[in-house]
Parts: sequence; structure tokens; C-alpha cells
Amino acid sequence: MTAIPLTRTKVLSLALPVMLAQAATASTGVVDTAVMGLYGTKFDLGAVGVAAVVMNFLYWGFGFLRMSTTGLTAQAAGAEDRVEVQSVLQRAMLLGGGLGIAILILSPLLRLLVFEPFAAGDEVKSLARAYFDARVWGAPAVLMGYAITGWLLGTGRTGQLLAFQIVMNGTNAVLDIWFVAGLDWGPAGIGAGTAIAEWTALAFGLFLVRGGLKRSKDLFDRARLMALLNANRDILIRTLALLFCFAWFVNSGAGLGTGILAGNEVLLQFVSVSAFVLDGFAFVAEKEIGEAYGARNRARLIRAMRLTTEIALAFAAIISAAYFLGGGWVIDSFVADPDARRVALTYLPYCAIIPLIGLPCWQLDGFFLGATQGRALRNAGVLSCILYVATDLLLKPGLGNGGVWLAFLSMYIWRAGALGVYLPSMLASASGNPPRPPAQSP
Repeated sequence: MTAIPLTRTKVLSLALPVMLAQAATASTGVVDTAVMGLYGTKFDLGAVGVAAVVMNFLYWGFGFLRMSTTGLTAQAAGAEDRVEVQSVLQRAMLLGGGLGIAILILSPLLRLLVFEPFAAGDEVKSLARAYFDARVWGAPAVLMGYAITGWLLGTGRTGQLLAFQIVMNGTNAVLDIWFVAGLDWGPAGIGAGTAIAEWTALAFGLFLVRGGLKRSKDLFDRARLMALLNANRDILIRTLALLFCFAWFVNSGAGLGTGILAGNEVLLQFVSVSAFVLDGFAFVAEKEIGEAYGARNRARLIRAMRLTTEIALAFAAIISAAYFLGGGWVIDSFVADPDARRVALTYLPYCAIIPLIGLPCWQLDGFFLGATQGRALRNAGVLSCILYVATDLLLKPGLGNGGVWLAFLSMYIWRAGALGVYLPSMLASASGNPPRPPAQSP
């Protein structure tokens, strides 16, 4: 079957629902921060910041479930292997459910370990642990939800992905306000509301993907299970390296005082929104490049890279301008603590240029994830992490929080440069061996 050529109109039709879904995903952290900013102290706000980094590190360490599922699903679709398209979803959901249960069982031990490295004070850490204890009950739902998200992306069902995220984040917003503003549960209420929202979203997600849950005879195919595990291993290492960078950034600011910790946490929400929204184009690139890679169509792959990046660049410029022009109003409106507000306003310009600086590495991530080039992602992630930490150690002593932010900006440059080195070999491999013949339907 001849693939329909990719156009800018198709890119936008696929990307816009993903961008809205990603904005909804980012709104989880934004709503958490806004509710704490309005109804809590700087200690509450700092605790949510520290705990959110911990949970993100814990969960996004398993983000390979989303990433590998998207690439493998798209490649199976490109090879016209309908049975494998279903099997990828089922393998990922089984793996995600098992890992989520393991996190829940090990959570008491994890709680003892994960907060020790942070330089935050005892009051902040105590509140952060309360958030952790409540939110960790959503672990199985989160990881199974990653599999659902990856499959919806890989099959191009971006409208359904948007519905999935709206259910998740709408529920989270309502429960956050109720538990914190109404019941005064503080950071623990934020964690509980998010966990309940994660289970609610999973139930809805199972309904959306019900057609892909029919038992497949290839579900436990050894070669394909090994391909999944190998891809997941490399993407896991890459993801842990990047999450370490974000944890380092938070801890580096925390060492300069609670006010700086809280202000940087506010600005991280701006970063998250821009990354999540612009990732919509990287996700479209994953799907299109995965299909092109599965069909071994190099020209189609290059076209997907070019079109998605062109449009993403325009959106990055718009977001950056919006932050410069309107970011101060947002901070003044939603951050009550004067210390946190002052820090956020002072360092807003650093944050506002991240959409443009970060775009190349986000797009390259999408290219390599779609082609399931785990080795390149792993090596680039580890190298950029090392270079970022070295940059922070060099700049922070003399420049304070300004040095912390300059080093953070350099991380995106290191990531893009490291991935760019591998781009020629990825393009060459797209013209390699023909795809595996489609499996026969049972």
C-alpha cells in the first residue's frame, strides 16, 4: 500500500491535538503550583517542587514505555503488520502494570532514599514526603497509561490522546482545588488528587484502546520481546540521565535558599509547558519517521523531519514571545509569596528563550525515538548530562542563580549537539534491510 505523502496540513492536523494534550499534561504541574502558590506558603510551594521532581524522576525513568511503544507501533504500521501493532500495546501494558506494582511495594524504601540528596530544609522535606505518600498509589495507572499514550501516538489517534489527557488533567484540577482550598490538606492533597486522576484516566484509556486488546498469538514472541527490552534499556538510561539534570537544577537552586527554590519551581512550569507543547511536533515526527523507518523509505523520513521542524520553529518563536510579553503578568497573578515572585520575575528572561534553544534537541529526540535508535539516545543523554553538571559547577559559584540558569540553558545545546553527531548514521540505516513481512492475522 502506497503511503499518502506528508503535508504541512497533515502535520498540523496531527500535531494540534497532541499539543493540546501535551498542554493538558503540563497543566498538572501548573495547576499544582498555582494552587499551592495561591493557598500555601513558600514551604508548601517548595515541597511540591521537590516532590514533583522526585515523582517525575521516578515515573519518567519508565518513560521508555511511552517512547518505545510509539516507535515500535509506528514501525509495525509502516510494515503493514496489524497483529504486531496490537501486540506492542499489550506487551507495553503488561510491563507497565508490573513495574507500577513494584514501585508501590517498594515505596517505603524509596521514600527513605529519594529525598536525602536535596538541600531543602526539614519542613520542606516533611511536606514533600506527604505528597509522595499520597501520589505513589497511582504508580500502576501511570505506567500503564504511558503504554496507552504511546500506542495512540503510534497509530495516529491524536484526537483520542487529547481526550485521554483532558480526563486526567480535568480530574486533577478539580481534586486539587477541593483537597487544598476546600479541605486544607496541603501538599498531601495535591498528591492524592493526582493519584485519583491517574486511575480515572487509565479507566478511560482502556476504553479508548479496547480494539487493540485482543489476544495476539505473537504476544510473547521472543525476538520481539527482546527488541522491546533492548529499546527500553537504552531509552531508560537516556531518560534517567535527563531527569538527573532536572533534579540537579532543582537541588542547585535549593542550595541558594527556599525563595530561589520556589521561584525556580514557578519558572520550571513555563519550561514544562513549552516543552510539552512543542513535543507535539516531535511526537508527530516519531509516528511519521517510525512508519517511514518500518517501510525503509528514506525520502519519506527526511520529508517528515523537515516539515515537522519548520512548523515547530514557528510555534517556538510564538511561545517565546508570549513568555517575554505576558510571563510577568502570570507570575504576579498566581504567586502570592513575595520571595518566590521576585525570583521568578528576575529570571524569567532565561526561561523565555528556552522554547527556541530547546527545539533542536526535542525534534532530534523525536527523530531518534521514531527510528528506535536507543544507543544514540543513550550516549547523547549521558554525555549531555555530564557536560551540564560540569557547566553548573563552573558557573554557579560566581553567578549564583544566574549561573544555575545559564548552565540549564547549556544542557539543551549539549543535547542537540550530541544527537546531531548520530544523525547521518540514522539516515543511512533508513535505507537498510527491508522490513519484516507482516504476520498473518489469527
